[in-house]
Amino acid sequence: MLELRPSCEGCGKLLPPDATEAMICSYECTFCEACALSRLQNVCPNCGGNFEHRPIRPQAMLAKHPANEARHAVQIDEAAHAAFLERYGATLPRER
Repeated sequence: MLELRPSCEGCGKLLPPDATEAMICSYECTFCEACALSRLQNVCPNCGGNFEHRPIRPQAMLAKHPANEARHAVQIDEAAHAAFLERYGATLPRER
């Protein structure tokens, strides 16, 4: 099941379990929509994958399976991300 990480790894913005602007890659790297789509241009700085909106866990299931509370470091390796953008920026996510 998804960890539902509590914050953006790009800017530190809080992303509670019901946040509609939380976006994740297939490894669950978590970013706010502004960072994922604008700053990162839909290319994950950790794996080169794309982002999708994170689903919202129903309240009943959230009580049974709570969200992760551990915040990840707020950092983006700009040089590594630039390399991912060069390699994947013009490639559709399904073709990466």
